[in-house]
Amino acid sequence: MLIGLDVGTTTSKAVAFTPDGEAVATGRTATPWEVSGETVQLDPVRLAEAAVAAVAQIAEARPGEEILGIGIASMGEAGVLLDSNRSPVAPTIAWHDRRDTEELEKLGSVISPSAFSRLTGLPFGQQWSLTKHRWLLDNEAGAHTARLRLNIAEWIAFKLGAAPATEQSLASRTGWLDLERRDWSEELLAWSGASAGMMPELVTSGTRIGRVGAGSGLSAMAGAAITIAGHDHQAAAVGAGAISAGDELDSCGTADALVRTINPGLDGGLVTQLTEAGVTVGWHALKDRWCLLGATQGGLVLQRTLAALGVDRSGFPGLDRAAAVADSGRVTASISDGAILTLAGIQDGVTPPHVWRAAVDETVEQLATIHHAMSSLSGAHRNFIVTGGWARSETVLAAKGRRFGKLHQPGVEEAGARGAALFAGMAAGLWPNAAKAGWHRN
Repeated sequence: MLIGLDVGTTTSKAVAFTPDGEAVATGRTATPWEVSGETVQLDPVRLAEAAVAAVAQIAEARPGEEILGIGIASMGEAGVLLDSNRSPVAPTIAWHDRRDTEELEKLGSVISPSAFSRLTGLPFGQQWSLTKHRWLLDNEAGAHTARLRLNIAEWIAFKLGAAPATEQSLASRTGWLDLERRDWSEELLAWSGASAGMMPELVTSGTRIGRVGAGSGLSAMAGAAITIAGHDHQAAAVGAGAISAGDELDSCGTADALVRTINPGLDGGLVTQLTEAGVTVGWHALKDRWCLLGATQGGLVLQRTLAALGVDRSGFPGLDRAAAVADSGRVTASISDGAILTLAGIQDGVTPPHVWRAAVDETVEQLATIHHAMSSLSGAHRNFIVTGGWARSETVLAAKGRRFGKLHQPGVEEAGARGAALFAGMAAGLWPNAAKAGWHRN
């Protein structure tokens, strides 16, 4: 078997696959965040324990099965600081924690937002690792003893027995990586108080960086190849089959995320324009590829709309079928910051299906703005691949078909874990790259 582990914001999800791509077992544990007021952080040791527990559920469900490899994908930006004894010395701050407002202002005094974006491929903002690292140095005494920094997936791999390594798509989410050079920016490292010496060797997903150790807590997997499967969005793109240049994954969850695979080498001016449109440009989990990533809160808007209409899971299919054929334009909608939906045109004859269609159409229009920015600045898309919970909605699929053209539905569940398992197969020597595994039909 091959195991894909996706350590996400909400849960750690582990899925076991046969070498021909059949999912045969799953495990899941909650991500152990500690929330206090507006701060969100966790203990790296507890996170590793939770991730191991998710994988252990598979070993318990499939006793005696040979496990050839494990690939680990994760949320980005959050990191783990380790001392010379390789023990954590500070909490891991969540990517969405906003405590680093002052640090971002200080960063803006040494590099302009446009220069930062051109250098890193990231919009100037609070999400990235470098301002969180600066905050830790200013507020956590233990952070000064750090000698090594790992992203989340890399930390879990290390705890299982792998050598320290930094995977390139996760490196691209830190704010420290020079996009064009694919190397660390000494200027940004120095500003944040980090150094190149703290950063392990850059690797690509699918590279074997060790084997599961007997003391990892997963003795049944001892000897299995370990690889880092990159940022969770890119791993999901691989799992869904968006692996050729121009392929675009639309992951339709609470966040509606577009992940486009492109060839590297966009002009710096185009990179800046993409970041101004809210699109990140970075190295992909795939070797020799870049990734464009942009997202809306479209799924959250749709959840709120159903709640306002009083429609639950049992009532949704009927509403959705009616909305798919309802007249468009009877109700108009707009979305403002905070995923707030405003409706106009409620009058006699307007029904819940009209409202639902208006909400769906507006979320798709918002997503189309990101899609068209990607296309105008990097070229037309090749395949538009749709996964996620909202891809089960007839109204959503119809609206996206009208806006984006032919939709490909791979019919896969847990695409992030699936992509991680594909990279595990590379690390185990089963295939040279994800395209050769035979798991994709696009």
